Amino acid sequence: MDHITDAALAVAERRGEDMLASEPRAATARHDPATGRIVVDLVNGCTYAFPVALVQDLAGAGPDDLAEIVVDGRGFNLNWPRLEVDLYVPALVAGVFGTRDWMKKALARQAGSATSEAKAAASRANGRKGGRPRGRG
Repeated sequence: MDHITDAALAVAERRGEDMLASEPRAATARHDPATGRIVVDLVNGCTYAFPVALVQDLAGAGPDDLAEIVVDGRGFNLNWPRLEVDLYVPALVAGVFGTRDWMKKALARQAGSATSEAKAAASRANGRKGGRPRGRG
């Protein structure tokens, strides 16, 4: 193992102090079953809430499993012991609710469910031509 110098240790300590001062950290967290959201009170006095259904590892969990939330890691982490799920608070506040692949699929589902006059007109025109083309296969 490499020897850690005093200078390297000092740099790491400063970086840690900067993170404690600047990154969002949780003071408390709770599940609100009435709204289906997790509500996080941050150490800076702000409150952040997000729908459970948006989070890859929490979607589909029951209220009893969501009710027990442990704030740890100096407020950087939220842990659901019953679900064996840990989430990083700065990522949640930044809108990262799952893996890159899962997030892409979630955004695609949301975009595909969007309606517009242009989509409706295209659908009507396609219907006049006999409907959706058959898949190749």
